[in-house]
Amino acid sequence: MNNLQNTLNTSNISIPKDWLSIKTIDMHTGGEPLRVIISGFPELKGNSVLEYRRFIKDNYDHLRTALMFEPRGHADMYGCIILPPNDDEADFGILFMHNEGYSTMCGHAIIAISTLAAQMEWIQINEGENKLVIDAPCGRIYSYVNIINKKVEGVRFHCVPSFTVALDQEVEVPELGKIIYDLAYGGAFYAYVDLTKNNIDLKLYAEDYKKIIDYGMLIKNAVIKNKAINHPFEEDLSFLYGTIFSDKAKNPTHDLRNVCVFAEGEVDRSPTGSGVSGRVAIEYARKNLKLEEEIFIESITNSVFVCKAIEETQFGDFDAIIPEVKGTAHITGIHNFIIDPNDSMKDGFIFR
Repeated sequence: MNNLQNTLNTSNISIPKDWLSIKTIDMHTGGEPLRVIISGFPELKGNSVLEYRRFIKDNYDHLRTALMFEPRGHADMYGCIILPPNDDEADFGILFMHNEGYSTMCGHAIIAISTLAAQMEWIQINEGENKLVIDAPCGRIYSYVNIINKKVEGVRFHCVPSFTVALDQEVEVPELGKIIYDLAYGGAFYAYVDLTKNNIDLKLYAEDYKKIIDYGMLIKNAVIKNKAINHPFEEDLSFLYGTIFSDKAKNPTHDLRNVCVFAEGEVDRSPTGSGVSGRVAIEYARKNLKLEEEIFIESITNSVFVCKAIEETQFGDFDAIIPEVKGTAHITGIHNFIIDPNDSMKDGFIFR
């Protein structure tokens, strides 16, 4: 056995100089993956996270597909790159990526990267709560890592100002009929579809996974055609990111079940951090939720985020709230991905 182990020793592998070697740490938050790029990615140019986002789209998008798509990833893979912050007030910046491109906000990634920053001691950690300031494309995120006996026991974060754009809107979807939805922003824009208000033959469980994708994309595309999506300040953020279905919770102690279809038909395994931020804004606008009142939102994997509105604020012309989202994340693997320039599938491929 020892001879076999010596034979399989990967340290004997020599990587040619013209091959790219990218190291990652993989994690999950509530079942939703996060591939954290640690080293080997070409340097990005810019002076802010939004500028880095534009630069990578124009110059290195093939590396996004190489790391997110098969054979290294899959149709529902998610990743991020750690970047310099926008200024000295933040600890670092972060850029999110997925099967379609680069999202503006990702709560499950914030929970995961905050957990990793503490576990890897990228920041000085102390018993109790440790604050992180993170620059995302949508703005500045404040994250709080709870350390008990030198272990991460959970993360909560304060999202950017989140607001409701419109409630009880109607859109005609040829394949589904009239759909009632809410439009809200929690770092990204979503169409929120309450199954208790709509006559849709859909269950928010794994057995309806394909239907969830199909119906989510049909609704997303219909809303895009019929409703202008405008961020108050940034044109780069003015797009509909996904559809979020909600229904009664499976667990009677939870408030609702939340399943998000985003990007090019990805299904979030977690309750969706930016999605529940918008959900809190909706519930607050409907006066179903008071400041500091917690709601428990479960996902398709039955994982849970604990959410609340912590204060009112103004964001452009919108009455907004600052949401807090709490969850846990875990490391699943450490990888060194090799990209052979002569590999015909080096940039990846995707099946849905």
